[in-house]
Amino acid sequence: MIQEQPSARLPIRGVDISSLPKVEDQGGVFYDDEGQQQDLFQILADHGVNYVRLKLWHTPASGYNSLERVKATAQRIKAADMGFLLDIHYSDTWADPGKQYKPAAWEDLDYDQLTEAVYSYTKETVAELREQGTDPDIVQIGNEISNGLLWNTGKLDGSSDQFTRLAGLLKTGIDGVKDAGSSAKIMLQLDSGGDNDMYRWWFDDIIAEGVEFDVVGLSFYVYWHGELDDLSDNLNDLACRYNKGLIVVETAYPYTLANQDTFDNLISQEGQLVDGYPPTVEGQTAWLRDLMQVVADTPDGLGKGVFYWEPAWLGLPGCGWDPNNPASGNEWENQALFDFDGHALSSLDVFLEFSGSDSGRLIDVRASEQ
Repeated sequence: MIQEQPSARLPIRGVDISSLPKVEDQGGVFYDDEGQQQDLFQILADHGVNYVRLKLWHTPASGYNSLERVKATAQRIKAADMGFLLDIHYSDTWADPGKQYKPAAWEDLDYDQLTEAVYSYTKETVAELREQGTDPDIVQIGNEISNGLLWNTGKLDGSSDQFTRLAGLLKTGIDGVKDAGSSAKIMLQLDSGGDNDMYRWWFDDIIAEGVEFDVVGLSFYVYWHGELDDLSDNLNDLACRYNKGLIVVETAYPYTLANQDTFDNLISQEGQLVDGYPPTVEGQTAWLRDLMQVVADTPDGLGKGVFYWEPAWLGLPGCGWDPNNPASGNEWENQALFDFDGHALSSLDVFLEFSGSDSGRLIDVRASEQ
């Protein structure tokens, strides 16, 4: 572990609470430090959270993470005076390095038709959000797209034109954001935040293809993606190499190995944990503090922030992961920042430790002036 107290501040201290509408629909409630029931956004704000990330699926079977659902939660984000990161998956379901399924509506489109669909869909999505006064501050084009997106058309498959095809899709998505009249920063996100070789390979080629973006997003789960030193080394190199804003846009760590529902948790064994960070609230707190310190220490002020992934995803019946199966379970509730009954954990205080006077919404995504 790095240290007990932070020595720097982070302008963006965020959470991904995409599951919140489902949790609330299933009766989930949240309690502040005093044990009083309170709106989740108020609890988060009181603990220094100033940004919210929401994923968007094209036509989800369950209806959750649809544009209408995102628009409703976006209104709550703006009412809480928080920044808003829109994470467009370009899929009807989960998109990640192991699966990037096209929306069913786009399955039979050729490359030219697909690029037009990406453009129109992105532009219309951002335009609708703007029309209701909830313009995103950051738009993420694809989710964990280390292996491409919209398979197989945009898949990185080893062919000579793989990055040309991927770049074409990314450019049309980015054009859609701009042509909707938005000034949102553009983020491209990969997984495996400790793998510098992969980040260099991917971003070197994407930049060579002329893709213009503002922020590098990284996923970093320490039980999968290396050690904190690996993340630090990668951030330091990326800062020097690309001069872009850097945000760890997904991370989490368990505060318990207990299970709230009957569905096995992803992290449930002592052997999956990291030395120095036990599966306790104290261990979770230390992990989050040390991670945020690593990001804050990135050269030239380019470490812009951290988003904790799904801190309010309670393991209630009907709150499972599979949009096609309402009876599916939750494999993540032991990594939340609230206990199984919705009480805030003291690990939430870490966000406040890294807060300052800035709102963090309008970020300078390049290096600080020297």
